[in-house]
Amino acid sequence: MKEKIQMTTPLVEMDGDEMTRILWKMIKDELILPFVDLKTEYYDLGLVKRDETRDQITIDSAEATKKYGVAVKCATITPNAQRMTEYNLHEMWKSPNGTIRSILDGTVFRTPITIPSIKPAVRNWQQPITIARHAYGDVYKSVELRVDEPGVAKLVFDGESGAHQEVVIHNFKGAGVIQGMHNVDKSIRSFAHSCFKFALDINQSVWFSTKDTISKKYDAQFRVIFDEVFQEYKDEFERRGLEYFYTLIDDAVARVIRSKGGFIWACKNYDGDVMSDMVSTAFGSLAMMTSVLVSPEGNYEYEAAHGTVTRHYYKYLAGEETSTNPMATIFAWSGALRKRGEKDGNEALQNFGDQLEAACFDTLNEGICTKDLVNLMEGITPTAVNSAGFIAAIRERLEKRLA
Repeated sequence: MKEKIQMTTPLVEMDGDEMTRILWKMIKDELILPFVDLKTEYYDLGLVKRDETRDQITIDSAEATKKYGVAVKCATITPNAQRMTEYNLHEMWKSPNGTIRSILDGTVFRTPITIPSIKPAVRNWQQPITIARHAYGDVYKSVELRVDEPGVAKLVFDGESGAHQEVVIHNFKGAGVIQGMHNVDKSIRSFAHSCFKFALDINQSVWFSTKDTISKKYDAQFRVIFDEVFQEYKDEFERRGLEYFYTLIDDAVARVIRSKGGFIWACKNYDGDVMSDMVSTAFGSLAMMTSVLVSPEGNYEYEAAHGTVTRHYYKYLAGEETSTNPMATIFAWSGALRKRGEKDGNEALQNFGDQLEAACFDTLNEGICTKDLVNLMEGITPTAVNSAGFIAAIRERLEKRLA
């Protein structure tokens, strides 16, 4: 075998939970370490370690990403009440993705991985649709109250100048719940710049949607800022024949379904969370979607768009064979290694990222796949294999490409 590809700057490596943690090690052992002299600054973001460190390790990993510029992240558990009991947690820790996004103040771009044998469920879609998800605020930074008696809930702001604003949220006649969300102009502006810059990078139009007819201050502010920021990019958009337009989120959904694809759909944080799952599933599988967080400073964090595949993990613990699709996690590694190579001027590392993805496509185009893709493939006879067998097949083709 050829000498391993050298790295000059480490990646920030964020390990995760459950079945994706198992796949993480398999991918490193079979597809990365045999070919790359891997340098990483390692952070264990598994739920146990996050609880042990009172979630400080998540903050540390985000700060390391700001230092080194490129990170790769495994899927992680965001605990609910059931997880509190299962893991005996000290606290119901917030989403690590939300924490990292808040610190980096970036935008998440999610794009389906497409192959000829898997046709989108929406038959008129001819090109991938990239979801640009704002990575700050909304419900991910919200505060909540459970009230058990009648009373008045108010939204109050006391400015440093002494200005006071107050509105009644609801006059409760009995028990209920209250939620307070916020966003900041700086982050919304960064979101807009990221979307327009990314659009020019990949030469695609931008569609942006909120619900400003109902949310006349919160959602409306997004629209105002996007319109302002677009003026800086308008001439270049027009020169290239690209389009930017705003529409209501419900109208956007209808337009997306009728479209041919091939554009960036910019969404607020929660909308992007939901719509990226819809788009990925409609293109084939949630396991076939890339996700990259891009900060205004040019820092990148690559991850899979899906969760920790809990059901398969319990089967794995029981000694049962699993056929979990590792494609999105592999593409997180390939994307991070390629970006690390770009930043360091390391062409060999960039090429490795390209060849790793090409080996994945070689494998799928020969019909070798995990069970989730079997019923989606058309025009070829698929052969279902388990996770280890799929990764081994990719390695075999990767070795041929690198020979």
